[in-house]
Amino acid sequence: MDESGERALTIGVASSALFDLTESDKVFREQGQETYEAYQADHLHDQLKPGIAFPFVKRLLSLNDLAPGLVEVIIMSRNSPTSGLRVMESINKHELAITRAVFRTGRSSTEFMDVFGMTLFLSANAVDVREAVENGLPAGRVLRSSGQDDEKDDSLRIAFDFDGVLADDASEKIYKDDPDGYAEHERKHAEKPLSKGPLERFLAGINRIQKIENDKAVEDFNYVRRVWVSLVTARDAPAHERAVRSLQEWGVKVDDAFFLGGIEKTGVLNKLRPHMFFDDQLDNLESAELTAPVVHIPFGIRNNKEEDDGKNKRVGNGGRRVRKRWRIDSA
Repeated sequence: MDESGERALTIGVASSALFDLTESDKVFREQGQETYEAYQADHLHDQLKPGIAFPFVKRLLSLNDLAPGLVEVIIMSRNSPTSGLRVMESINKHELAITRAVFRTGRSSTEFMDVFGMTLFLSANAVDVREAVENGLPAGRVLRSSGQDDEKDDSLRIAFDFDGVLADDASEKIYKDDPDGYAEHERKHAEKPLSKGPLERFLAGINRIQKIENDKAVEDFNYVRRVWVSLVTARDAPAHERAVRSLQEWGVKVDDAFFLGGIEKTGVLNKLRPHMFFDDQLDNLESAELTAPVVHIPFGIRNNKEEDDGKNKRVGNGGRRVRKRWRIDSA
């Protein structure tokens, strides 16, 4: 809880997303659990390098200077408690304010997300993420980033796709069944809000922090806002209206909106430089020119297929029913 009694914006992050575990993961894959445990013990005091989600998590935690308890980050790891000691040691050395952790040897921790009230779980493990999403939990797979983080920049920029991320996939189903009639359908239903998607609650939590910043800016003319949220979607007119009205109906907002109408998102994202971009379509995230850190949300009709990420072969929803009402209450 923060000092006002509101529940903290709580996210879970796997050690595979927070840190670069390339070297230790190679030991595990090639030599097994026992050697891996010994390796981590031998390197206990060797600080792990930042991973893809590190800048994003660090900036989220820094927002606690606005009010105590605004943001909480919890480690959710497949490490054993013993090998997890190195993770916690590195967290301490990097001066990250993370005190809670779940270590389950070789097992997913996503079933405990609702216990902690998490509105987002980030991991590099495709299987864990898909399992969470199929059980109605808000999770995303951190893919990669070729960009360099500017540590002197204390702002936090977050970008979202709309359908299949903030909203459900109802409109994407319409597009799949009748692409020529999609625009007219969305125009006719412009005033009917879509159902909320996996990350709407996470956005609502970010908006609560933005309100604190707005109030601070009113009190202090010199205060510079740090948190900015953008919508980057393939929708264009007339389908843009339904997206805007849905956000209004849900009581959430974005600062910027890019309605691209099929233009590739890479150019916009490279200029926007978000610290994290969330999208349900892998095709939008695989451009070699894209420098922003990205997260794949394996939700909805766009992900009802077999995919192979080069490491973990997994099967999409494959007819399994995904819960439409997201289980975690962010209030």
